[in-house]
Amino acid sequence: MDLKFSRGNAKLSHTIIFNLPAGWSCPFAKQCLAKADPKTGKISIGKDACFRCYAVSQENLFPRVRKSRWHNFSLLKGKKINQVVALLNKFVSKSKFDFVRIHESGDFFSQTYFDAWVEVAKLNPLKVFYAYTKAIPFWIKRKHRIPSNMRLIASLGGTHDGMIGWNLPACKVVFSEQEAKKLGLEIDHDDSHAREAKRDFAVLIHGTQNPNTTASKAWYKIMHNGAGGYKGGYFAYDKKAKLTVKK
Repeated sequence: MDLKFSRGNAKLSHTIIFNLPAGWSCPFAKQCLAKADPKTGKISIGKDACFRCYAVSQENLFPRVRKSRWHNFSLLKGKKINQVVALLNKFVSKSKFDFVRIHESGDFFSQTYFDAWVEVAKLNPLKVFYAYTKAIPFWIKRKHRIPSNMRLIASLGGTHDGMIGWNLPACKVVFSEQEAKKLGLEIDHDDSHAREAKRDFAVLIHGTQNPNTTASKAWYKIMHNGAGGYKGGYFAYDKKAKLTVKK
């Protein structure tokens, strides 16, 4: 069986994307931790979460998306590195796209899986691979083996933020443009900062948030003000999401 990749939208042209189930494949998630039940799509939220991962809402609303991500996860779990490399490279090597975004949903769930992507990047030197990740321990162990065409961004809000001091480019989720300005961070609206991975930057919170939270109020303002190009999308008014908060 083959892995399933998707094509980027208008903002991510010339990009293929590889996804895994949100939360379930994110061993170092904390502030954004959320999971959609594999069968029902019902969402559960991590006890330390202060905003909900955008990707989990997609899995709640679209069964085909959820099924595709679990298909990928099931094929990769427990495999040896050479098997994972072969599965990933089968599609990547044939693709005519210039960029590979690793994980619009999900993260590096094991050292073997992380190492496999390093090898795939080496096998395809003319393509740019990039990923936001909270899997800082896996990254640090291979920091000097990562090829120049693999760009990683430390996603703040995980369990190992303290390790980001190893001179790693980092990204912070902000609740407003004003917050980013106060922090002295540019906001990445189209993945251009992520593809370069040369300096710290911010991304605006987006997607359905837990009701009556600071995050949901921030997203409401962003949607109505049109900040970052977000305006009028259905994720702001999703009433179908079934939410269970873990304590």
